[in-house]
Amino acid sequence: MCIRDSSLTEEQQILSRTAREFLEAECPTTVVREAENSEKGYLPDLWKKMANLGWLGVSLPENYGGTGGSLTDQTVLFEEIGRALVPGPMLTSSVLAAQILLDSRNETQKQNLLPGIANGDLIVTLARGERLETSSDDTGIVLSGESLFVPFAGVASHIICATRPAVGAWPDTTLVVVDTDADKIFKTRLESIANYPQYLVEFDDISIPSNAVLGGIAEGRPSLDAALQRAMVIQCAETLGRAQKVLEMVVQYAGDRVQFGRPIATFQAVQHRCADLKVAVDSCRMLVYQAAWRLDQDMPAHNEVSMAKAKAGILSRTATEAGHSIFAGISFTVEHDMQLYSSRAKISEANFGDTGYHLDQISIAVER
Repeated sequence: MCIRDSSLTEEQQILSRTAREFLEAECPTTVVREAENSEKGYLPDLWKKMANLGWLGVSLPENYGGTGGSLTDQTVLFEEIGRALVPGPMLTSSVLAAQILLDSRNETQKQNLLPGIANGDLIVTLARGERLETSSDDTGIVLSGESLFVPFAGVASHIICATRPAVGAWPDTTLVVVDTDADKIFKTRLESIANYPQYLVEFDDISIPSNAVLGGIAEGRPSLDAALQRAMVIQCAETLGRAQKVLEMVVQYAGDRVQFGRPIATFQAVQHRCADLKVAVDSCRMLVYQAAWRLDQDMPAHNEVSMAKAKAGILSRTATEAGHSIFAGISFTVEHDMQLYSSRAKISEANFGDTGYHLDQISIAVER
């Protein structure tokens, strides 16, 4: 039993166990590699199976096609998803975009999009570049500009755009949802680690209907910030799952690998590497579940989320260093599974602010 299990409900323990069993059968690393080498970046068959299990709507209310679970439930699930390196837009669509939509006052868009997100028919992503602007003219709202690093834009049915005001327009963030089939949207795939699907998306003065605004003009910042906090917790849960798996991999390998007539697990340097990783995993786990619990209780959690994200970034490095050190040179080859974990560790550390950024946020809070 890990430190997490004693605090989970029986239902959450069942969710964790059944998710692991399913993913061990349906998402071995051969499937991960297949998705990595595909144009879409995920496998539609696996995506639909996860939707049928209720995973894509685990934290959505039942009236929108979800299962009515909590953020902690979602955290438990994503720890297993991270462990198995599950490919696909679950974080951006089922967590980030879904939460923005859920918090909006736009019932039309909720009914149009949330059930489709939950059943896997729709994929919604988020664009939030500084050069993304909305303004008004005689016909209504106009969206223009570009956004870098938009995940899974190539397969998304809709994009939620977090826009800044153009000169002379409203003073704060406005969230609008755009159908990717609309004219004058241009998507360019970017090169990235592990062939992760990220895009430059350009919007060439697109007219936006009034019912596409989420939460009102210049009122999008609270919904965006709340969704980002939840997404950061889930990102940390994925990191936890990956690091836990790396720990298990290196411990098994160290017990099997013999050098100088004895297993390398008997060498003190290897033992310390494994011990350091175990401490890092368990300490990060406590911070992640603390942040999830506070958000579930509608309590302020800005500091707790930043602590979890900073610790998860440190954990990513610790797991990567331990894995490559113990597996040694072969782990740097594309054929070895360790590189699948280390490449994704780098992506997740940079996402939603890197370790340095969140340490700065913590220091600001401490100084107040």
